[in-house]
Amino acid sequence: MRSFDLTPLYRASVGFDRLADVMDRTLSADVSAPTYPPYNIEKTGEDTYRIAIAVAGFGADDLNVEMRDGAVIVSARKSDEDEGRSFLHRGIATRAFERKFTLADHVRVEGASHVDGMLNIDLVREIPEALKPRRIEIAKAAPKVEKLDA
Repeated sequence: MRSFDLTPLYRASVGFDRLADVMDRTLSADVSAPTYPPYNIEKTGEDTYRIAIAVAGFGADDLNVEMRDGAVIVSARKSDEDEGRSFLHRGIATRAFERKFTLADHVRVEGASHVDGMLNIDLVREIPEALKPRRIEIAKAAPKVEKLDA
């Protein structure tokens, strides 16, 4: 795997620490990162997104969604309802998991829903008014008046 040195980015910029940290984490991520449970990240509008996670076998009470340190953390722990049951084949995984999604600045969780075995987390990007582009009017210079020497 290729390794990138982000030191010049830290040395030549101010305020991009979080971006550099995300890049560093992404580039050094283990190739064998967990793939359970499967998920989709959708863009549902100009400033809205949805994380859809397949959580078959989990009820809403078994799932936990929280926002912490600029990330959405989804975890699940199945209650021991399967004790005493005998399976001939067990293809539906209900093992505990924790999945972390790092959010960009100004992205917040709008809500979460659990429908038909899918956990949907709706996100919205709200750019503060101070950061939105604004037009600056250019003042016209007053005509120059020449002084006459008397």
